[in-house]
Amino acid sequence: MTTAIQTDPRTAPFATAMATFTDNRLTLGVTEKRRLADGIHLFELQAPDGLPLPAFGAGAHVLIETPAGLARRYSLCNAPGETHRYCVAVKRDPASRGGSASMIDDVEVGMQLSVSAPENYFALDAGASEYLLIAGGIGITPLRAMMAELDARNAPWRLIYCTRTPETTAFLDELAVDHRAGRVEIHHDFGDASRSLNFQERLATRHGDTHLYCCGPRPLMQAVRDATAQWPASSVHFEDFGTSAPLPSADDAGEKPFVVRLQRSNVTVEVAPGQSILSALREHGIETPSSCEAGTCGKCRTTLCAGTADHRDFVLDDDEYDHAIMICVSRAKSPELVLDL
Repeated sequence: MTTAIQTDPRTAPFATAMATFTDNRLTLGVTEKRRLADGIHLFELQAPDGLPLPAFGAGAHVLIETPAGLARRYSLCNAPGETHRYCVAVKRDPASRGGSASMIDDVEVGMQLSVSAPENYFALDAGASEYLLIAGGIGITPLRAMMAELDARNAPWRLIYCTRTPETTAFLDELAVDHRAGRVEIHHDFGDASRSLNFQERLATRHGDTHLYCCGPRPLMQAVRDATAQWPASSVHFEDFGTSAPLPSADDAGEKPFVVRLQRSNVTVEVAPGQSILSALREHGIETPSSCEAGTCGKCRTTLCAGTADHRDFVLDDDEYDHAIMICVSRAKSPELVLDL
């Protein structure tokens, strides 16, 4: 399946002195490939002509076409002020369908890759009194850019970084430097769930107008979301770019097929077990807006007219469940859902 690459209107139009796009893609050269930790590599991309790249803010991502021909989203992890390069860090996913494996195995310095303009659905709020950043594993990547941006603003921030072992921790030496002492907490659980951090205790109280940004495996994000249930919804932000599979509902022993009826077009589509509503619609030639396809960015938000949804996203609040659904990950508890499409 071909993934469309669209230019984010928040980063366009670009000055003519910048590197130019062809069919909304930018051809960038790989100028550095470096091992960061076990199974994790950093890639630096620059324009072959040396021109500045489109600007981006912390939390932004780009869509890269790997040598295997698969389009994958990766967060930009370098400082937003560095317009001469984009840096991404890639972790080899054991369940990879070829994206991360192709980046790590096939990409070499000197190659050229097709890259989209930056998009940002995980941007920093400008008015927070403090920023609490929580990362799990490779989820450190957008938060590293956030730390750089917040340092440039002289804004207060703290980082909680959860990984399995020191050997699998990206940017470990960098985060241990003296000037960040007291702001960075790195926690290793060594694969023992009983040694996981207790976020219910850590996040029971919100201090001032703190905004929280969390990126990592879905179980970590679920724990953080549960622990911040009493925080204002607008102060808690999530991103994962599909690094883990959607969580099933607690009361759902297995997925079942269901029907989606499109109210405006009077079309009925069956959604199979293991298939997203978004995918089922595409199979029927019905295109709707989408981006992360992991239930975190909110771009595929659709009005729910009837039926009971099995919500698996990290965008909607409880009071929105009856009238909205993220069709990239959520399913149905009822035999039929009626959508405003």
